[in-house]
Parts: sequence; C-alpha cells; structure tokens
Amino acid sequence: MTSFALKNDRLLQVALDNEEILATAGSMVACSGNIKFEKALLGGEGLFGVLKRKVTTEQFELMCVKGSGIVYFANKAQEISILPLNNEKVFIESNSLLAFDKNLKTNVAFAGIAGATSGQGLFTTTVEGIGHVAVISQGGILAFEVNGIYPFCVDPDAFIGYQGNVQKEFIFDVNWKTMIGENSGESYQLKFTGQGIVYIQAAERPRPKS
Repeated sequence: MTSFALKNDRLLQVALDNEEILATAGSMVACSGNIKFEKALLGGEGLFGVLKRKVTTEQFELMCVKGSGIVYFANKAQEISILPLNNEKVFIESNSLLAFDKNLKTNVAFAGIAGATSGQGLFTTTVEGIGHVAVISQGGILAFEVNGIYPFCVDPDAFIGYQGNVQKEFIFDVNWKTMIGENSGESYQLKFTGQGIVYIQAAERPRPKS
C-alpha cells in the first residue's frame, strides 16, 4: 500500500516505491524521484464506467502517477484529509476527491434529488477496497457518528460523504413562510439514519445563481 501523509493541512505527500496512484489532473505541485504522469483515460473504471459518468455528469479528470519517489498534491489551497479504507466503501462527492490508491474500485451511485438544491448533481462517487483516499474540503472535514438512535441532519452545501450502514433521505421543508421569504434558510436538509460516519466540511458551497 502506498504511503499517504499530510505535509501540512493543504499539502498531500505520497511516497511511491514502484507503485501507482490516481489523482485529480493537474493537482501535482512538486515531486522528486523517477515519477511519470499519464492521463487516466478510463479512470480505473473501464469503458463502461467512463460512459456511465458521461451520462450522469458525475465526472472527474484523473491522471495516473507512477514510479518511485515523493509527490506532493494540492488543490486551490483547500484543506486535505486522508481516509483509510479496509475493505470498506465510502460515498464521496467527486469534486471532493484529490487522490487515491489505484487498486481501489470507484463507481457511480444514485444520490437522489438532494443534488438539485446544491448543484452537486443526482449522483455521487463510491470508492471501496483497501487503501487511502485523500479528500479536499473548505474549512476541513468533520466526521460525525450516526448511532441508530437519533437521525443526523446536514445542509447539502456542507455535505462531503458517508460510509457504513447509513440510509440517506432528502428533507424538503417548505411552508407559507418560505413562500413569503421568511424561511430559516435551512429549507433543504439531508437526513441520515442507521449506523456509520457522515463527513461534512466546515463551510457551505456557494449555490449556483439562478
């Protein structure tokens, strides 16, 4: 397994020993050693996976990074968190992915209508297997446990992902106050039940202008 570490909270360091990872195209900021960068045409998912991403618009451009040495990655000075997976699956917004081990399997999953409120789309990306996933966010990632006793609600604009035996439901709270412009500003929420972990960022994404 490759070595993922944080040089600081905005810079990812990956040590490669004749190994390969996948990373967001253009995210390399420095490297040393014998490292090669190639466009990942199929993104590790095969032709069917690429076609599915085009249909669902849940797309990301990836590059294959391979060789021996140390590579540093960053994306617009956003905070970086490393999620270790041990035969687990995590659901992550594709625009939050920075880099991950090439042996991890990625796919597209239906996310429901929640994306219509925040511009995230109707689909999300799944990553599963054994390895590391580096995730970017605004303000850092916070992990909250869903314990099966009480539901956990999240603003869609702060949502990053989740893992475990978790069910997600979209709550659309509209009443007469919403219609006259006196709503609380939290009319759209994601409600999580079950048992697992929900990841959010400490900032809200700007909503697309109408």
